[in-house]
Amino acid sequence: MERHWQERLRGIPESQGVYLFKDRAGEVIYVGKAGSLRSRVRSYFQRYHQLNETKVRAIVESLADWEYIVTASEVEALVLEEDLIKSYRPRFNVRLKDDKRFPYLAVTLQEPFPRLLLTRRAEPDRARYFGPYTNAQLVRESLSALRALFPIRGCNDRITPGRASRKRACLDYSLKQCAAPCVGKVAQEEYRRLAEGLCRFLEGRRADLLEELRAEMAEAARALEFERAARLRDRIAAFERLVGPRPARPGSRPEPGAERDALGLACAEGLCIVQLFSVRDGRVRRGERFALEAPEGSTAGEALSAFLRRFYSEGAEVPQEVLLPQPVEEPELLERWLAGLRGGRVRLLVPRRGPRLGLVRLASRNAELALAEERLKARRAEREQAALEELQRYLGLQGPPRRIEGYDISTIQGSEPVGAMVVFENGLPRKSAYRRFRIKGAAGRDDLAMLAEVLGRRIADERFPPPPDLVLLDGGKGQLAAARAAMRARGWAEVPAVALTKEFEEVFVEGRATPLAIPKDSPALYLLQRVRDEAHRFAVEYHRLRRKRRALRSELEGIPGIGPKRARLLLRRFGSLARLREASLEDLLSVPGLPKAVAERVYRALHEA
Repeated sequence: MERHWQERLRGIPESQGVYLFKDRAGEVIYVGKAGSLRSRVRSYFQRYHQLNETKVRAIVESLADWEYIVTASEVEALVLEEDLIKSYRPRFNVRLKDDKRFPYLAVTLQEPFPRLLLTRRAEPDRARYFGPYTNAQLVRESLSALRALFPIRGCNDRITPGRASRKRACLDYSLKQCAAPCVGKVAQEEYRRLAEGLCRFLEGRRADLLEELRAEMAEAARALEFERAARLRDRIAAFERLVGPRPARPGSRPEPGAERDALGLACAEGLCIVQLFSVRDGRVRRGERFALEAPEGSTAGEALSAFLRRFYSEGAEVPQEVLLPQPVEEPELLERWLAGLRGGRVRLLVPRRGPRLGLVRLASRNAELALAEERLKARRAEREQAALEELQRYLGLQGPPRRIEGYDISTIQGSEPVGAMVVFENGLPRKSAYRRFRIKGAAGRDDLAMLAEVLGRRIADERFPPPPDLVLLDGGKGQLAAARAAMRARGWAEVPAVALTKEFEEVFVEGRATPLAIPKDSPALYLLQRVRDEAHRFAVEYHRLRRKRRALRSELEGIPGIGPKRARLLLRRFGSLARLREASLEDLLSVPGLPKAVAERVYRALHEA
């Protein structure tokens, strides 16, 4: 050990606390905790550990300085360690790969009329928090279904019991997404029962809740409170639509009060996937998947410990048991910390037999499948990155073309001409950014004029994003010349553009008479072909749709009483001539704005044809 490290080590106390290792740039590279700071830091310099532990050797090779913080207890050190890892994101610590705050569902029980909210932070404010969830989009979609079952408000109105905060209820009340306490449509006691029922539902206590709803509906009916009974009936129907039927199965009685989380783990090449199953009342109520970055040399126990600290410190509900596939570091300390969060005993178990082991094996299998999927995505991303860099070299671009826009025109003898734009970002299609254009100005069969119109409209529309890194045209030198002229006229002179022919797969650039010499097996050429083919597919698809609609309109407009307006009405309602022919007379009579006599004529015309 170097002498200056020996001198520094003598100054470290034997107290419990947290230590921070820094590199020469002053960046924190590792955060750890210890029951004895001096003994723990000294261990990094022991030759045995450096020879047998890859990560320890890498840390010491990068180490230039350290700091330490003394704490009052080991549990306090564990909490501080997790906070520092979140703040500094050290490269040698295991941490969640997507280190953002995951969403929660919050029920603000501290308010007289609680709200149901989506939030990124669990606060110590007496609200109930459920989560965290990894799929924010799915949680947002679930809010509507939950409010149909429990019409809890989501607005920011301050509602005082006995006083209306609005003159009339908002649209959510009409949509049966809110009980409208703002205008006194529901008593505070009944509204509180709604909020408490929602919490029980999110906890997974659903069977008892459904039985209570049915009993409450029967009681309301006996008391001749038919309006309240109808509301309860609608809630029961919404409940059954949301969770589905639960048939009783002999011998499958749930374990009463069972609260446990089961974890599965799979690691490879610096990436770990944790699969979490939450079991409540003996049934799996939730499954979530998390990705962790694990530096080389990290152990499975270290990864599990890091996940437990991060997941439950974010406010997740702590169960009575956490089932693990492998032992973790310092399990007793983690149990004490989790017990403090829960307010009761928590056990960390590594099951060896029985249903608990089966649950952990299922979670581990799911983690292995997710890891294989993530590695496949990573390899695909590496291939796309290599193709972009190769394309940069062939085209002489300043950087890899992260955003490529591909254009094509589709028409048959000048009829129903359309244009299409597809977008590839980082080598992959981004379909939400695709756009279709109905040709308006260019007439006849002039494909070049149509292409110029499409590009001009794309450039002039401020709703589009900034210029792409590369424009790709389906065609040859003619298409390239027309596009470049349109681009220069509208301020895109500096945006690179290429054309790719179908017949010989040749790539043309401006200012060069002959095509670029790109090998036929080049990943760069393959990427251009994918963009070109996708633009062609998208354009042809739109052109076929336009032709079908024109054929439908033509056939319909030959029926007395059907003009362009009513033909469009029928087209929007049924979508195609085939579906319109399949429609019954009752279906036609249900179309708003279509008189009965006209509907009957349409029905006869289509069925006699």
